[in-house]
Amino acid sequence: MKLTWNGIKEKKEWENAGITLPGYDVQAAAEKEREKPRWAHFGIGNIFRIFIGGIADGMLENGDMDTALTCVETFDHEVVDKIYRPYDNLGLSVILHENGKRDYKVLGCFGEAVKAQSSDPDQWDRLKKIFASPSLQMVSFTITEKGYALTDASGKYFSFVQADIESGPEKAGGAMGVVTAMLLERYRSGKTPLALVSMDNCSQNGSLLRSAVLTMTDEWLKRGYVDEGFAAYVRDENIIAFPWTMIDKITPRPNPDIAADLEKLGVEDIRPVETSRRTYIAPFVNGEDPQYLVIEDRFPNGRPALEKGKGVYMGERETVNKSERMKVTALLNPVHSALAPLGVLLGEEYFAHMINRDPKLMKLGRTVAYGEGLPVCPDPGIISPEAFADELFHVRFVNEYLLDTNLRIATDESQGLGVRFGETVKAYTARYGSAGRLVGAALGIAGWLRYMMAVDDEGNFYVLAPDPMADEITEALKDVVIGKPETLKDQLRPILSNEKIFFTDLYKNGLGEKIEGMFREMIAGRGAVRATIDKYM
Repeated sequence: MKLTWNGIKEKKEWENAGITLPGYDVQAAAEKEREKPRWAHFGIGNIFRIFIGGIADGMLENGDMDTALTCVETFDHEVVDKIYRPYDNLGLSVILHENGKRDYKVLGCFGEAVKAQSSDPDQWDRLKKIFASPSLQMVSFTITEKGYALTDASGKYFSFVQADIESGPEKAGGAMGVVTAMLLERYRSGKTPLALVSMDNCSQNGSLLRSAVLTMTDEWLKRGYVDEGFAAYVRDENIIAFPWTMIDKITPRPNPDIAADLEKLGVEDIRPVETSRRTYIAPFVNGEDPQYLVIEDRFPNGRPALEKGKGVYMGERETVNKSERMKVTALLNPVHSALAPLGVLLGEEYFAHMINRDPKLMKLGRTVAYGEGLPVCPDPGIISPEAFADELFHVRFVNEYLLDTNLRIATDESQGLGVRFGETVKAYTARYGSAGRLVGAALGIAGWLRYMMAVDDEGNFYVLAPDPMADEITEALKDVVIGKPETLKDQLRPILSNEKIFFTDLYKNGLGEKIEGMFREMIAGRGAVRATIDKYM
């Protein structure tokens, strides 16, 4: 059983294996995408494949859409070569229920995969043609929070961004440079409207995307690469819209054990691969069943019937903002950010196993969510915050079949701290004059800093998850010695007062010294992390 167009023609074998095949004409949907693309997506990794792809697949199944997705990759072009093209752009969704049941489904919604690579003329021209097409209604993104970042912590442009600024649209390489270059192509081809829809876990993600695109536009305007007409086109949100969204679905790395199970069922060539850019991906994707996607209904060129997709809610910007704050700043992401680094320090590989077996860490999670998040959590109206929290702790966090690792959750954590803790810190300061009463958030931040030392609670070294600030943080902590708490002097102050990290100065909020104290306790020696958690919980 091969995951290819010809392979899925052997319907009986797939059905006998319990794997559902597309009920629509996959090739026809792909042909329509190539002729008249409607929905393009940047960042075509695991979350896209199982969540956005799953939504599109369901809409194709129900006849709510007849055009496949256009898949665009800006960061890791090996994904196209290793996961898309060898499998005729098919995917295999594996939904992992908390009772151990699995749902297998072949996804046929990925029309084509394009490398956003200006050095490849064929791919670059194809991308231009896609953006020039009047039929294109929306471009969505799952490129992670760091994908929108143009500057480092000091406010200086990253070198690749500076290169895009100086070289201009025809040589763009970074995601924001590529998107802006493609908008220029659309402008030159008729000035057709378009919605650019960030679906990343960023506070006010649409504004973040818009800011990055406008910055690239302004820099190119200064250098004469674009004219004032183009700048006006991009700035007009009635023409180029940037809807806000809230997205939520836990999608761990592809599990090799699932690959082995699929092989036993007869599926060939299904093993995960790791690219040279450390993308861990497979022809299949595994994830939980619950999912939420709240989208601001702002589409100047029309849109697919997104509200027909599973877990999709359309609403006003305020609804999206409250939903995003509920999830990202109060309930789900803060718990992940507080517990995952501590789990790595304690030698716990899997999040669910850890939280199910460690009552103190379960208490910390509940403290962060119920005790500290809910009191300042807005009610979006379409989703009950209390019900959302209950589902997290009774269905989602405890799902051991997900095998979501603490190290994966800790990836790029520095980029999310301002959203996941900073907003609650500011809310407590506004309400009480200080955030000093926060214990769970403080313990989580202290744990993250201790995690960045790359030595666990038993003195063993480990490799940090990828993080753009890893070198900067480890350099700042290089003179701190575990077992010698007196070596901690003022090394944390530049970090905890950095408003680019936390969106606020934690010392001004009455929390900086408290975090320093907890961190000092965590470096007292072997077992100090465990002792600190036990003390405060």
